[in-house]
Amino acid sequence: MPELPEVETVRQGLLQLVLKKEIASVDVFWPKIIALPEVETFKRELVGQKIETINRRGKYLIFELSNYELISHLRMEGKYEFFSAEKNAEVTKHTHVIFHFNDGSQLQYRDVRKFGRMELVLKGEAQNFKSIAQLGPEPTPETFKLAAFKESLAKTKREIKPALLDQKMVTGLGNIYVDEALWQAKIHPMQPCDTLTDLEIKQLRLAIIDVLQRAVAAGGTTVRTYLNALGEAGKFQLSLNVYGKTGQPCPRCQTPIEKIKVAQRGTHLCPHCQKLSMR
Repeated sequence: MPELPEVETVRQGLLQLVLKKEIASVDVFWPKIIALPEVETFKRELVGQKIETINRRGKYLIFELSNYELISHLRMEGKYEFFSAEKNAEVTKHTHVIFHFNDGSQLQYRDVRKFGRMELVLKGEAQNFKSIAQLGPEPTPETFKLAAFKESLAKTKREIKPALLDQKMVTGLGNIYVDEALWQAKIHPMQPCDTLTDLEIKQLRLAIIDVLQRAVAAGGTTVRTYLNALGEAGKFQLSLNVYGKTGQPCPRCQTPIEKIKVAQRGTHLCPHCQKLSMR
């Protein structure tokens, strides 16, 4: 599933490709992709809309249009592909939505699993959209505050990995980057949130910020099929320390990396560096 670094990289690529373009028409081949409004209304209202900019909140892309905001969640396998007017645009069986622009170019939304969703809301309403309004802070030093993070952790006995995955304490983390951040902070993924020490919380916050910033700089992580909007693979997989490294030596202590299940998710850790503490 594309996580924050991949979605941010897609956003940056799309800004290079479709900024200021005006939508001439829209084709929808898989209606379930359009969650809001009804498909024919979606298609009609987008005609004449210009893409003013593209923002991101957590793992959501928000296309800022002339009068609307188009919220796009890529889910498991969603991706955007741009075709210039001069380039032959192939419509594949995985092409579910096409945005045709006035200059003859087009943007295709492709999704092998068909899990992605789009919602068209009035300008200024995206931040109030239920799925976005409940998100935690962005993982930056300015917005992801230590005191608030500590307070949230103290309120729950949940294991730290699923707590980080639910997007409410901090947004943007998925399976890959939770594993990497917990390894970097030397915290076991099953450690109860309310048992973390002040030092561990401080280290974890810094690890989350660092891992995601480095992943964005590397263009995300390509494990299977991820490509950005420019058709390029990410490079952060070259910097992974534990994710997908089962049986390989821990970069810190050389203990073989183990893979376990936590909250039904495959989870990678170093059993020596990340001990489960019974406090």
